[in-house]
Amino acid sequence: MHVSPRDVGLTQSQVLAARKQSGWNELPAAESAGPFRVLLRQFSSFLVMILVVAAGVAFLLGEWIDTATIGMVVFLNAVLGFVQEWKAETALKSLRKLLSPQAMVIRDGMEQSIPAKEIVPGDILVLAPGAKVAADATLIRLSDLAVDESILTGESMPVNKSMENGDTGVFAGTSITSGRAEAQVTATGQNTEFGRIAHLTGSIGTKTTNLQHKLGQLARQLGVAALLVAAGVTLLGIVLGREPVEMVMTGLSLSVAMVPEGLPAVVTITLALGATAMVRQNALARRLQAVETLGAASVICTDKTGTLTENKMTATRVWTLDRAYEVTGTGYDPAGHIEAEGQRLRAQDDDVLAALLHTGLYCNHARLDRDGTTWTMIGEPTEGALVTLAYKGWCDLPNQRSLLAELPFSSDRKRMSVLYQSPQDAAILTKGAPEQILDMSTDVLTQTGQRALTDADRTAITEAYQSMASKGLRVIAIARRSAPDQRIVEEDLTFLGLVGLIDPPRTEVRAAITSAQSAGIRVIMITGDSPLTATAIANQLGLKTKGHVTGTELDDLGETDLGEKLKGDILFARTKPEQKMRIVSALQAENQIVAMTGDGVNDAPALKQADIGVSMGIRGTDVARDASDLVLLDDNFATIVRAIAEGRRQFANVQKFVRYLLSSNAGEVVALVVNIAIGGPLVFLATQILWMNLVTDGVTAVALGLEKSEPDQMRHSPRRKETPILGLSGIITIALLGLYTGLSSLWIFFHLLDFGVDLARTTAFTAMVVFEKMSVFAFRSLRLTSFRIGWFSNPFLLAALAITLAAQAAAVYWAPLQTMLRTVPIGLEEWQLIALFAVPIIVVPEVLKAIIPDTQRATK
Repeated sequence: MHVSPRDVGLTQSQVLAARKQSGWNELPAAESAGPFRVLLRQFSSFLVMILVVAAGVAFLLGEWIDTATIGMVVFLNAVLGFVQEWKAETALKSLRKLLSPQAMVIRDGMEQSIPAKEIVPGDILVLAPGAKVAADATLIRLSDLAVDESILTGESMPVNKSMENGDTGVFAGTSITSGRAEAQVTATGQNTEFGRIAHLTGSIGTKTTNLQHKLGQLARQLGVAALLVAAGVTLLGIVLGREPVEMVMTGLSLSVAMVPEGLPAVVTITLALGATAMVRQNALARRLQAVETLGAASVICTDKTGTLTENKMTATRVWTLDRAYEVTGTGYDPAGHIEAEGQRLRAQDDDVLAALLHTGLYCNHARLDRDGTTWTMIGEPTEGALVTLAYKGWCDLPNQRSLLAELPFSSDRKRMSVLYQSPQDAAILTKGAPEQILDMSTDVLTQTGQRALTDADRTAITEAYQSMASKGLRVIAIARRSAPDQRIVEEDLTFLGLVGLIDPPRTEVRAAITSAQSAGIRVIMITGDSPLTATAIANQLGLKTKGHVTGTELDDLGETDLGEKLKGDILFARTKPEQKMRIVSALQAENQIVAMTGDGVNDAPALKQADIGVSMGIRGTDVARDASDLVLLDDNFATIVRAIAEGRRQFANVQKFVRYLLSSNAGEVVALVVNIAIGGPLVFLATQILWMNLVTDGVTAVALGLEKSEPDQMRHSPRRKETPILGLSGIITIALLGLYTGLSSLWIFFHLLDFGVDLARTTAFTAMVVFEKMSVFAFRSLRLTSFRIGWFSNPFLLAALAITLAAQAAAVYWAPLQTMLRTVPIGLEEWQLIALFAVPIIVVPEVLKAIIPDTQRATK
């Protein structure tokens, strides 16, 4: 214990002067876009810009219906995107409001609780178990202080502070696990170590997701193609002697036909529905594209403490000279048991075990509190684990009044002893480092009674300790002796046994890692903890490792050497925030799509650097959550695997409806271009094209975006970063379907032209709508037949087909729509002609999927 004269703290006038100089004790708020900027962000897509331009041209030409229709699509896209992104931002703000940190300080000679933001340099903090340190400070008075610094360093074990060894700094964001102290504040807000890392996070630029890049690229290609083709056809028509106004309208119709106006809305709706589904599975997407990007991840870099593990020390092994015991259960919930040789044991069943459990329980300051089914530990994690162990052995609770004296634990002594008065006698109870306890022990308790320690016993104890330590366990030795004179004398102890403790892996994580690996995703552990502990946890989780690199070793590696290391199965230990960023950057340089998980402020820079940052909603810091793209509301690593599956489903569905929309548009373009080239009347009017693209195709494409995951999607390797949305097979499919539907509708048009242009145009228009609806079955899966995935497995699609076909019937037979779309009723013969051409659109793709192997299609 180190004690100095008590400080009276700052006066109120000193507090005001210090605040004027240093400001409030809070980090600068992350730049908030605000509702207006979030809304404007929805108009940044190139496809949306094309729609805005098309609406402008239609407006200038006086086509009010076209203008209003396109405007509605732009508005719908903006509203959907805004609602989802704003919901995510407000959800994060709600998480922050749940935390209203207070701090105990000494001011004007009195202890008082104040909001943490009011702390200023020079304040005296009063630190007790469970308290969170509110600012960087220097210890001026302490007693047996241990601090959990995992939020900064990733180190799972508390750090013992001592004035003698010069370790007198405590940092904002860390927590007191045991002991008491007073500390003088040296830095607040952004000047703290916590703030330094937050600033490092803010220095990283905004990233663009892979889907945004691909859609932007596709939009630019479609925009350029639409402008060139429309301009070419307009000029061609004028050269051939057609009216300029008519050809301008035709060019506009053609550009509208080439650009899938419904695509932005369909993408937004699909991603928004996926994001909503993920919230129900405890994953909050801060950006619509976040989940889709995670689906493309080829590497998951994950922190250990609190992410893969529970951040709760747990006793898993007990060893005595006669027996080895296994302990079930994890965390501070005493649901579990102690067993040896397949038999469950309680304290009353085994005298040696009882002595060990009671000693660990009484030589202890931790306690467990129960609230319903939830157990909370107050105190130092190692002591909490020993209390939980005693509960599992059905020990009696200690009487605190029986604790007569104490020699506290320190980093120099590496042990703790108490003088405890039992109903029978007084005893000295000791726990600490095995080497220390063994040196002070002369006897050992066995199943046959107490006897003198032999050299063979000492060797056996040492070997057992080393074996447990090699498995990543923290080993505590337990001993005791009688004290008839009621004095604490740490000598001639009776050795009882060893307890092995570890911060255990979350139970669901092993299966999640296995699923990720079966999906071709590498999982790399990057932790601030020791390599021995990290390796032990990796082995328990089935995480393949053939070696480790420490932070010191990483500093000595060049970029080429680091790249080579990353090609193997490796983990990183004792890393600093800057090093985590470097590892992520090195993987990205190898064209990997990197997901980074973490909860502490030390993870935040790497979270922002990664392609997809995944933070923890419960234990995670505000800095980590603000840096991330996806927040796990249950802090469960296994949720990431579900999000990966959802992301893969989203990208697959984006591919499906993009190909579907473009194939529909391709048919319209083929019909228009060929018709103009041969000099026929317009086969489709501009309003009819908008009806097809926005009303009928849009609804069907949204339903296509709701297709369920294909059965084997998590057995395929991640798609390459350069994988296009279309690809060669997609372009061929679009071209073939476009040629068939375009030429078929054009043949129908000219076949019926003798019966009047209105009847011919209406039938061709209706035929194109029916063809587009039937072609959707070809895109429900790009590899599997509808028999494999189920014809009726997507009820939304069936409903969409029914609605759009009914809408088309209304367009043909309902007077208001007849006026707007300039259609006339068609008869049974025309419907039969349409059906005849529609059947091959369903049959041919199903036959091709059945006879062409999946692997052959996958390579195209």
